[in-house]
Amino acid sequence: MVVGDFPIELDTLVVGSGPGGYVAAIRAAQTGQKVTIVERGALGGVCLNVGCIPSKALISVGHRFEHAQHSDDMGVTASEVKLDWSKAQAFKDSVVKKLVGGVEGLLKGNKVDIVKGEAYFVDANTVRVIDGDKAQTYTFKNAILATGSRPIEIPTFKFTKRVVSSTGALSFPEVPGKLVVIGGGYIGTELGSAYANLGSQVTIIEGGKDILAGFEKQMTQIVKKGLKKKGVEVVVNASAKGVEENENGVVVTYEAGGEEKTVEADYVLVTVGRRPNTDEMGLEEVGVKFAERGLLEVDKQGRTSVSNIFAIGDIVAGPQLAHKASYEGKVAAEAIAGEPSVVDYLAIPAVCFTDPEMATVGYSEETAKAEGLEVKAAKFPFAANGRALALNQTEGFVKLVARKEDGLLVGAQIIGAGASDMIAEMGLAIEAGMTAEDVALTIHAHPTLGEITMEAAEVLLGNPIHIVSK
Repeated sequence: MVVGDFPIELDTLVVGSGPGGYVAAIRAAQTGQKVTIVERGALGGVCLNVGCIPSKALISVGHRFEHAQHSDDMGVTASEVKLDWSKAQAFKDSVVKKLVGGVEGLLKGNKVDIVKGEAYFVDANTVRVIDGDKAQTYTFKNAILATGSRPIEIPTFKFTKRVVSSTGALSFPEVPGKLVVIGGGYIGTELGSAYANLGSQVTIIEGGKDILAGFEKQMTQIVKKGLKKKGVEVVVNASAKGVEENENGVVVTYEAGGEEKTVEADYVLVTVGRRPNTDEMGLEEVGVKFAERGLLEVDKQGRTSVSNIFAIGDIVAGPQLAHKASYEGKVAAEAIAGEPSVVDYLAIPAVCFTDPEMATVGYSEETAKAEGLEVKAAKFPFAANGRALALNQTEGFVKLVARKEDGLLVGAQIIGAGASDMIAEMGLAIEAGMTAEDVALTIHAHPTLGEITMEAAEVLLGNPIHIVSK
């Protein structure tokens, strides 16, 4: 390999090492391609370093702390429960470190070269990677862009020491006594719930008519009930106007119901969406076509308007989910290898780690009807499940949506303990073209939360065992 002024030749260049990029690089290498991955930050991207993984670690800490204080009704009374925030942060960081190290090992084990720096496209087959005062040119046959996204900054809420994005909210120097969250989407509600469990007094300010848009109202009502129990104030149909910052905290001004109000806090977490990282890469000069909001136009294999450049994850249309990016990365890598892989978004699960957890896959009853599908739906409550009762976590339900004519499963919604794990069965059922009868006839272990899915299928068929059919 010659470095310096001579370009290094590659089969496939991957830009970005998040869950889309590193998966794409590994799959490309598995098909025999010579692959180099370029990363300007830490391996693993946003998800592993300042997103999915560290946030779930803190959410787990919050659950442990909250359960330790409130398990009296199960006969467990703990006195003087304490939270060591520095140890909690160390635990979170250790999880991140293990996974980042694992990604590096996987890339090296698959003979993927790792290059540090910023990628700038010179033309459709050439990229310049800049790292400080060093630069290297690479030529490639194909490229996969997996550069992810970054938090949107509101002009009246510029990020500072006390006005933070989701990244800053993962590393507060202390648990906030009071926290204001601007935006009631899944990130704001997840982190707001976590800090409420850790002892913060939380206020969520949402501009829409309800929090957690995209999830069914029957589900969000249960989450809001849980937030209220934690002392979280949720303000909807509200407009965040501005913030005044001082040495000890902030004062947030917002408008709701035609009245201007203020709320004091230690910190403000701004979670109003994410912006794709497609700027300052030279893509316009190369001829890559952009869609709305800075997204890139791609076909069903992830191919952009420049035929040898592919794009995946947060920089293309669709939900900004790590598992979607990983899936698209495999498709793009296989397409480059000449395989007939194309994306099929029938069953992309979405999970929100609130209290209780929410998960959905495929159609909801409402979206199915909007698409002109004749469907029927049925629910089974956690409260009628033995395992849920034994866990003392009986809030929630499993709802299945099936085509009327033949019972083909087209969607599922789950809210309750373990929803994030339970949704996988329904994703598989939908992908496999299974019917409600197929699920009902599948023997589920007892006592488990998984039985609720079988019971919901029986309700859909009109012959439930553990609830009285209406």
